[in-house]
Amino acid sequence: MIIVFSGCGNSLDVATRLGNTLGDSNIMHLKGDALKLNSIDATSERRIIWACPVYSWGLPPVFVDFINRISIEGGEKCDHYLVATCGDDAGLTHRQWRKLMKRKGWNAISSWTVIMPNTYTLMKGFDVDDAEVASRKLEKSVARIARIAEGIESRRKVDNVVRGKFAWVKSRIIYPWFKRFAMSPKPYHSTDGCTGCGKCSRECPLGNISMADNRPAWGKNCAMCLRCYHICPTHSVAYGNSTATKHQYLNR
Repeated sequence: MIIVFSGCGNSLDVATRLGNTLGDSNIMHLKGDALKLNSIDATSERRIIWACPVYSWGLPPVFVDFINRISIEGGEKCDHYLVATCGDDAGLTHRQWRKLMKRKGWNAISSWTVIMPNTYTLMKGFDVDDAEVASRKLEKSVARIARIAEGIESRRKVDNVVRGKFAWVKSRIIYPWFKRFAMSPKPYHSTDGCTGCGKCSRECPLGNISMADNRPAWGKNCAMCLRCYHICPTHSVAYGNSTATKHQYLNR
């Protein structure tokens, strides 16, 4: 079983390719009603692979909330693995995941990272990769996923992750700050280019966007996954003034 949260498609892409390699077609995509589940039957599973993007050198809060809430029948008998996607590095995300697994009484075997195209655009200095860099990352991910699949099959006990520089500062100081001060959906709005197509509303994994007078309106239950921004066909979803000169990338 693979349980994946994915906003812009990178983690879902990796989870799908990993599942194909491992012969595991049981992929639970955490969106809509799946995020509201309180229990899962895993009595017929031998392992659970948790897949998600890295949010400011930590786990996505919506992913953490799901793990904390979910009851998994047979979960204590399964091997658990983390496969996290990131644009550059993941800090100490794997340690956060291991603590969550320990609290649940689940057997955390190994954690892995896969470098994928950047998607975060909401702060100064952050934008998507240019086409060449994105293509190169996707090409390298093929061998990386094969290596992860081999490691999972052999039950290798490792933390094979790209921590990057100043990992402790990033995950212990910047990540908590980010969660508290940089995850508000209030700055989201549509620009004059909005056609009212409603794609952002239909595609929001949390159902947080409604349409009012043919324009999107953001609620409070936002994962900050940026899917609405990247999926807009007219590039008319904006986050304050910070995305005015930024670009889009969506791994469909």
